[in-house]
Amino acid sequence: MKELRLMKGNEAIAEGAIRCGCDGYFGYPITPQSEILEHLMAEKPYEKTGMVVLQAESEVASINMVYGGGAVGKKVMTTSSSPGVSLMQEGLSYIAGAEIPALCVNVVRGGPGLGTIQPSQADYFQTVKGGGHGDYRLITLAPASVQEMYDFVELGFDLAFKYRNPVMILSDGIIGQVMEKVEVGDYKPRWTDEYIAETFPWAATGKPKKRDHNIVTSLQLESAKQEKVNLRLQAKYKECEANEVRYETIQCEDADYILVAYGSSARICQKVLQLAREEGIKVGLIRPITLWPFPKQIIHDIGIKAKGILSVEMNAGQMIEDVMLAVECKVPVKHYGRFGGIVPTPSEILQALKNF
Repeated sequence: MKELRLMKGNEAIAEGAIRCGCDGYFGYPITPQSEILEHLMAEKPYEKTGMVVLQAESEVASINMVYGGGAVGKKVMTTSSSPGVSLMQEGLSYIAGAEIPALCVNVVRGGPGLGTIQPSQADYFQTVKGGGHGDYRLITLAPASVQEMYDFVELGFDLAFKYRNPVMILSDGIIGQVMEKVEVGDYKPRWTDEYIAETFPWAATGKPKKRDHNIVTSLQLESAKQEKVNLRLQAKYKECEANEVRYETIQCEDADYILVAYGSSARICQKVLQLAREEGIKVGLIRPITLWPFPKQIIHDIGIKAKGILSVEMNAGQMIEDVMLAVECKVPVKHYGRFGGIVPTPSEILQALKNF
Protein backbone atom coordinates (compact mmCIF):
# COMPACT_ATOMS: atom_id res chain seq x y z
CA MET A 1 0.00 0.00 0.00
CA LYS A 2 1.35 3.41 -0.99
CA GLU A 3 2.30 5.88 1.76
CA LEU A 4 2.78 9.62 1.17
CA ARG A 5 5.77 11.18 2.93
CA LEU A 6 7.68 14.48 2.85
CA MET A 7 11.34 13.71 2.28
CA LYS A 8 14.64 15.06 1.05
CA GLY A 9 16.02 13.51 -2.11
CA ASN A 10 18.83 11.92 -0.12
CA GLU A 11 16.35 10.44 2.33
CA ALA A 12 14.30 9.08 -0.56
CA ILE A 13 17.37 7.23 -1.87
CA ALA A 14 17.83 5.62 1.53
CA GLU A 15 14.15 4.79 1.93
CA GLY A 16 14.03 3.32 -1.57
CA ALA A 17 16.93 1.04 -0.70
CA ILE A 18 15.29 -0.24 2.47
CA ARG A 19 11.92 -0.87 0.86
CA CYS A 20 13.13 -2.54 -2.36
CA GLY A 21 14.87 -5.36 -0.51
CA CYS A 22 18.45 -4.10 -0.62
CA ASP A 23 20.82 -6.46 1.21
CA GLY A 24 23.60 -4.08 2.07
CA TYR A 25 24.80 -0.48 1.98
CA PHE A 26 28.48 0.42 2.29
CA GLY A 27 29.38 4.10 2.19
CA TYR A 28 31.34 7.00 3.59
CA PRO A 29 29.96 10.43 4.53
CA ILE A 30 30.56 13.40 2.24
CA THR A 31 28.48 16.53 1.63
CA PRO A 32 25.94 16.93 0.02
CA GLN A 33 24.85 13.28 0.32
CA SER A 34 25.55 12.48 3.98
CA GLU A 35 21.83 12.29 4.81
CA ILE A 36 21.63 9.00 2.92
CA LEU A 37 23.86 7.26 5.45
CA GLU A 38 22.30 9.21 8.32
CA HIS A 39 18.76 8.17 7.30
CA LEU A 40 19.79 4.54 6.95
CA MET A 41 21.38 4.54 10.39
CA ALA A 42 18.34 6.22 11.94
CA GLU A 43 15.84 3.85 10.34
CA LYS A 44 17.71 0.71 11.53
CA PRO A 45 16.76 -1.36 8.46
CA TYR A 46 18.37 -4.51 9.87
CA GLU A 47 15.44 -4.72 12.29
CA LYS A 48 12.92 -4.32 9.44
CA THR A 49 14.33 -6.32 6.55
CA GLY A 50 17.74 -7.59 7.63
CA MET A 51 19.55 -5.00 5.49
CA VAL A 52 23.13 -4.34 6.60
CA VAL A 53 24.34 -0.71 6.79
CA LEU A 54 28.04 -0.11 7.30
CA GLN A 55 30.14 3.04 7.27
CA ALA A 56 33.34 1.93 5.59
CA GLU A 57 36.82 3.29 6.28
CA SER A 58 36.85 5.13 2.94
CA GLU A 59 35.27 5.30 -0.47
CA VAL A 60 37.84 2.81 -1.75
CA ALA A 61 36.80 0.36 0.94
CA SER A 62 33.09 0.87 0.31
CA ILE A 63 33.22 0.18 -3.45
CA ASN A 64 35.22 -2.99 -2.85
CA MET A 65 32.69 -4.13 -0.25
CA VAL A 66 30.07 -3.62 -2.97
CA TYR A 67 32.24 -5.74 -5.29
CA GLY A 68 32.21 -8.57 -2.75
CA GLY A 69 28.50 -8.34 -2.00
CA GLY A 70 27.50 -8.21 -5.65
CA ALA A 71 29.73 -11.20 -6.46
CA VAL A 72 27.51 -13.44 -4.33
CA GLY A 73 24.31 -12.16 -5.93
CA LYS A 74 23.24 -9.71 -3.24
CA LYS A 75 21.57 -6.34 -3.85
CA VAL A 76 24.29 -3.99 -2.60
CA MET A 77 24.95 -0.30 -3.11
CA THR A 78 27.06 2.69 -2.19
CA THR A 79 26.61 6.44 -2.40
CA SER A 80 29.00 9.37 -2.46
CA SER A 81 29.65 12.76 -4.00
CA SER A 82 32.11 13.82 -6.67
CA PRO A 83 35.57 13.50 -5.01
CA GLY A 84 34.43 10.31 -3.32
CA VAL A 85 33.23 8.81 -6.58
CA SER A 86 36.60 9.66 -8.12
CA LEU A 87 38.16 7.34 -5.54
CA MET A 88 35.75 4.57 -6.58
CA GLN A 89 36.70 4.55 -10.26
CA GLU A 90 39.09 1.60 -10.11
CA GLY A 91 36.50 -0.45 -8.23
CA LEU A 92 33.75 0.46 -10.70
CA SER A 93 35.95 -0.68 -13.58
CA TYR A 94 36.64 -3.97 -11.78
CA ILE A 95 32.92 -4.47 -11.12
CA ALA A 96 32.06 -3.79 -14.77
CA GLY A 97 34.85 -6.11 -15.94
CA ALA A 98 33.72 -8.90 -13.63
CA GLU A 99 30.08 -8.34 -14.74
CA ILE A 100 28.75 -7.84 -11.24
CA PRO A 101 25.43 -6.06 -10.58
CA ALA A 102 25.80 -3.08 -8.26
CA LEU A 103 24.23 0.31 -7.61
CA CYS A 104 26.14 3.55 -7.02
CA VAL A 105 24.69 7.01 -6.37
CA ASN A 106 26.57 10.26 -7.02
CA VAL A 107 25.04 13.43 -5.56
CA VAL A 108 27.26 15.76 -7.57
CA ARG A 109 29.02 18.80 -6.08
CA GLY A 110 31.15 21.47 -7.72
CA GLY A 111 34.76 20.88 -8.69
CA PRO A 112 37.40 20.27 -9.84
CA GLY A 113 39.33 19.22 -6.75
CA LEU A 114 37.54 19.55 -3.42
CA GLY A 115 35.62 22.43 -4.99
CA THR A 116 32.43 23.35 -3.22
CA ILE A 117 29.60 21.52 -1.50
CA GLN A 118 27.10 23.30 -3.76
CA PRO A 119 25.36 21.50 -6.68
CA SER A 120 26.91 20.80 -10.05
CA GLN A 121 26.55 18.55 -13.08
CA ALA A 122 30.26 18.43 -13.87
CA ASP A 123 30.57 14.64 -13.39
CA TYR A 124 28.82 13.84 -16.69
CA PHE A 125 32.09 12.98 -18.46
CA GLN A 126 33.29 10.90 -15.53
CA THR A 127 30.10 8.88 -15.48
CA VAL A 128 29.07 8.30 -19.08
CA LYS A 129 32.49 8.32 -20.74
CA GLY A 130 34.08 5.95 -18.23
CA GLY A 131 35.95 7.54 -15.33
CA GLY A 132 37.91 4.35 -14.77
CA HIS A 133 40.09 2.36 -17.14
CA GLY A 134 39.07 0.11 -20.02
CA ASP A 135 36.16 -0.18 -22.43
CA TYR A 136 33.18 -0.30 -20.08
CA ARG A 137 29.88 1.49 -19.55
CA LEU A 138 27.80 2.51 -16.55
CA ILE A 139 24.04 2.45 -17.04
CA THR A 140 23.22 5.96 -15.83
CA LEU A 141 19.89 7.26 -14.51
CA ALA A 142 19.37 11.01 -13.99
CA PRO A 143 16.51 11.80 -11.57
CA ALA A 144 14.79 15.17 -11.74
CA SER A 145 12.60 14.84 -8.64
CA VAL A 146 12.62 13.35 -5.17
CA GLN A 147 10.08 10.78 -6.36
CA GLU A 148 12.50 9.64 -9.04
CA MET A 149 15.28 9.43 -6.45
CA TYR A 150 13.11 6.89 -4.66
CA ASP A 151 11.90 5.06 -7.77
CA PHE A 152 15.29 4.81 -9.45
CA VAL A 153 16.78 2.74 -6.63
CA GLU A 154 14.59 -0.24 -7.47
CA LEU A 155 14.88 0.45 -11.20
CA GLY A 156 18.66 0.68 -10.82
CA PHE A 157 18.83 -2.73 -9.16
CA ASP A 158 16.54 -4.23 -11.83
CA LEU A 159 18.82 -2.98 -14.61
CA ALA A 160 21.99 -3.98 -12.74
CA PHE A 161 20.86 -7.58 -12.42
CA LYS A 162 19.30 -7.73 -15.89
CA TYR A 163 22.59 -6.75 -17.53
CA ARG A 164 25.05 -7.82 -14.79
CA ASN A 165 26.47 -4.32 -14.82
CA PRO A 166 26.97 -1.43 -12.40
CA VAL A 167 24.30 1.27 -12.49
CA MET A 168 24.88 4.89 -11.51
CA ILE A 169 22.17 7.25 -10.28
CA LEU A 170 23.63 10.64 -11.21
CA SER A 171 21.93 13.29 -9.10
CA ASP A 172 23.16 16.61 -7.73
CA GLY A 173 23.03 18.74 -4.60
CA ILE A 174 19.70 20.31 -5.56
CA ILE A 175 17.76 17.07 -5.97
CA GLY A 176 19.57 15.57 -2.98
CA GLN A 177 18.63 18.41 -0.61
CA VAL A 178 15.20 19.55 -1.84
CA MET A 179 12.12 18.27 0.02
CA GLU A 180 9.02 17.01 -1.83
CA LYS A 181 6.13 14.64 -1.38
CA VAL A 182 7.05 11.05 -2.18
CA GLU A 183 4.92 7.96 -2.59
CA VAL A 184 6.71 5.05 -0.94
CA GLY A 185 5.67 1.42 -1.26
CA ASP A 186 5.61 -1.57 1.06
CA TYR A 187 8.75 -3.27 2.32
CA LYS A 188 9.78 -5.99 -0.10
CA PRO A 189 11.53 -9.07 1.28
CA ARG A 190 15.17 -9.63 0.52
CA TRP A 191 16.04 -12.48 -1.80
CA THR A 192 16.73 -15.81 -0.13
CA ASP A 193 20.02 -17.61 -0.67
CA GLU A 194 18.10 -20.36 -2.46
CA TYR A 195 16.54 -17.87 -4.87
CA ILE A 196 19.93 -16.32 -5.63
CA ALA A 197 21.54 -19.71 -6.27
CA GLU A 198 18.75 -20.75 -8.63
CA THR A 199 18.29 -17.41 -10.43
CA PHE A 200 21.89 -16.25 -10.78
CA PRO A 201 24.04 -19.24 -11.75
CA TRP A 202 27.08 -16.97 -12.07
CA ALA A 203 27.06 -15.96 -8.41
CA ALA A 204 29.77 -17.21 -6.04
CA THR A 205 27.33 -18.90 -3.67
CA GLY A 206 29.32 -22.06 -3.03
CA LYS A 207 29.72 -25.07 -5.27
CA PRO A 208 26.71 -27.38 -5.57
CA LYS A 209 27.16 -30.80 -7.16
CA LYS A 210 25.43 -29.76 -10.40
CA ARG A 211 27.98 -27.15 -11.55
CA ASP A 212 31.65 -26.22 -11.53
CA HIS A 213 33.20 -23.58 -9.33
CA ASN A 214 32.22 -19.99 -10.10
CA ILE A 215 35.18 -17.66 -10.39
CA VAL A 216 34.32 -13.96 -10.23
CA THR A 217 37.17 -11.85 -11.55
CA SER A 218 38.06 -9.12 -14.01
CA LEU A 219 41.57 -10.49 -14.53
CA GLN A 220 42.38 -12.25 -17.82
CA LEU A 221 46.05 -12.53 -18.70
CA GLU A 222 45.64 -14.13 -22.13
CA SER A 223 45.02 -11.51 -24.82
CA ALA A 224 42.71 -13.71 -26.93
CA LYS A 225 40.52 -14.49 -23.93
CA GLN A 226 40.48 -10.84 -22.85
CA GLU A 227 39.32 -9.86 -26.31
CA LYS A 228 36.44 -12.33 -26.04
CA VAL A 229 35.48 -10.75 -22.72
CA ASN A 230 35.46 -7.31 -24.32
CA LEU A 231 33.44 -8.49 -27.31
CA ARG A 232 30.87 -9.98 -24.94
CA LEU A 233 30.69 -6.73 -22.99
CA GLN A 234 30.26 -4.66 -26.15
CA ALA A 235 27.43 -6.94 -27.32
CA LYS A 236 25.74 -6.46 -23.94
CA TYR A 237 26.09 -2.70 -24.18
CA LYS A 238 24.50 -2.71 -27.64
CA GLU A 239 21.56 -4.68 -26.25
CA CYS A 240 21.22 -2.12 -23.47
CA GLU A 241 21.28 0.74 -25.98
CA ALA A 242 18.54 -0.97 -27.99
CA ASN A 243 16.22 -1.58 -25.04
CA GLU A 244 16.84 0.79 -22.15
CA VAL A 245 16.79 4.36 -23.50
CA ARG A 246 14.55 6.58 -21.37
CA TYR A 247 13.62 10.22 -21.91
CA GLU A 248 10.85 12.81 -21.57
CA THR A 249 9.75 15.35 -24.18
CA ILE A 250 7.76 18.49 -23.34
CA GLN A 251 6.11 20.79 -25.92
CA CYS A 252 8.39 19.66 -28.73
CA GLU A 253 5.67 19.18 -31.35
CA ASP A 254 5.72 22.78 -32.67
CA ALA A 255 9.02 23.97 -31.18
CA ASP A 256 11.38 26.19 -33.16
CA TYR A 257 14.08 25.78 -30.52
CA ILE A 258 14.87 22.81 -28.31
CA LEU A 259 16.39 22.78 -24.84
CA VAL A 260 18.19 19.60 -23.80
CA ALA A 261 18.73 19.26 -20.06
CA TYR A 262 18.73 16.58 -17.37
CA GLY A 263 18.18 16.46 -13.63
CA SER A 264 17.72 19.78 -11.82
CA SER A 265 18.57 21.75 -14.98
CA ALA A 266 15.60 20.13 -16.71
CA ARG A 267 13.30 21.32 -13.92
CA ILE A 268 14.53 24.89 -14.34
CA CYS A 269 14.03 24.59 -18.10
CA GLN A 270 10.35 23.78 -17.66
CA LYS A 271 9.89 27.31 -16.33
CA VAL A 272 11.90 28.60 -19.31
CA LEU A 273 9.36 26.98 -21.63
CA GLN A 274 6.54 28.84 -19.91
CA LEU A 275 8.32 32.21 -20.03
CA ALA A 276 9.39 31.77 -23.65
CA ARG A 277 5.93 30.83 -24.90
CA GLU A 278 4.42 33.78 -23.07
CA GLU A 279 6.67 35.89 -25.31
CA GLY A 280 5.69 33.95 -28.42
CA ILE A 281 8.90 31.92 -28.66
CA LYS A 282 8.13 28.27 -29.39
CA VAL A 283 10.49 26.23 -27.23
CA GLY A 284 10.46 22.53 -26.34
CA LEU A 285 12.43 20.40 -23.89
CA ILE A 286 14.04 16.99 -24.22
CA ARG A 287 15.01 15.51 -20.84
CA PRO A 288 17.36 12.53 -21.00
CA ILE A 289 16.47 10.17 -18.16
CA THR A 290 19.16 7.68 -19.10
CA LEU A 291 22.40 9.54 -19.74
CA TRP A 292 23.77 6.21 -20.88
CA PRO A 293 22.32 4.79 -23.00
CA PHE A 294 21.84 8.31 -24.35
CA PRO A 295 18.56 9.15 -26.16
CA LYS A 296 20.37 10.17 -29.33
CA GLN A 297 17.66 9.00 -31.75
CA ILE A 298 14.88 11.15 -30.31
CA ILE A 299 17.24 14.14 -30.05
CA HIS A 300 18.14 13.58 -33.71
CA ASP A 301 14.55 13.20 -34.87
CA ILE A 302 13.30 16.29 -33.05
CA GLY A 303 16.48 18.34 -33.17
CA ILE A 304 17.05 18.34 -36.92
CA LYS A 305 13.67 20.01 -37.39
CA ALA A 306 14.58 22.88 -35.06
CA LYS A 307 16.32 26.18 -35.75
CA GLY A 308 18.71 25.53 -32.88
CA ILE A 309 19.37 23.52 -29.73
CA LEU A 310 20.54 24.84 -26.36
CA SER A 311 22.20 22.33 -24.03
CA VAL A 312 21.62 23.54 -20.47
CA GLU A 313 24.03 22.07 -17.92
CA MET A 314 25.60 23.17 -14.65
CA ASN A 315 29.09 22.68 -16.04
CA ALA A 316 31.38 23.92 -18.82
CA GLY A 317 29.54 21.94 -21.50
CA GLN A 318 29.81 18.16 -21.35
CA MET A 319 26.53 16.65 -22.51
CA ILE A 320 26.58 19.11 -25.43
CA GLU A 321 29.07 16.83 -27.19
CA ASP A 322 26.55 13.97 -27.22
CA VAL A 323 23.80 16.34 -28.36
CA MET A 324 25.96 17.53 -31.28
CA LEU A 325 26.75 13.96 -32.25
CA ALA A 326 23.05 13.03 -32.06
CA VAL A 327 22.07 15.71 -34.61
CA GLU A 328 25.22 15.02 -36.66
CA CYS A 329 26.13 18.72 -36.42
CA LYS A 330 23.31 19.52 -38.89
CA VAL A 331 21.72 22.01 -36.48
CA PRO A 332 23.39 24.79 -34.45
CA VAL A 333 23.96 23.57 -30.89
CA LYS A 334 25.07 25.91 -28.10
CA HIS A 335 25.66 25.54 -24.38
CA TYR A 336 24.56 27.54 -21.37
CA GLY A 337 25.74 26.76 -17.87
CA ARG A 338 26.94 28.13 -14.55
CA PHE A 339 29.83 26.99 -12.36
CA GLY A 340 30.88 26.73 -8.74
CA GLY A 341 27.50 25.71 -7.40
CA ILE A 342 25.64 28.67 -8.90
CA VAL A 343 22.25 27.56 -10.17
CA PRO A 344 21.11 29.25 -13.41
CA THR A 345 17.79 31.09 -13.32
CA PRO A 346 15.05 30.65 -15.91
CA SER A 347 15.49 34.27 -17.03
CA GLU A 348 19.22 33.71 -17.65
CA ILE A 349 18.52 30.67 -19.78
CA LEU A 350 15.79 32.48 -21.69
CA GLN A 351 18.20 35.33 -22.45
CA ALA A 352 20.80 32.84 -23.67
CA LEU A 353 18.14 31.39 -25.96
CA LYS A 354 17.28 34.84 -27.29
CA ASN A 355 20.98 35.41 -28.00
CA PHE A 356 21.22 32.19 -29.97
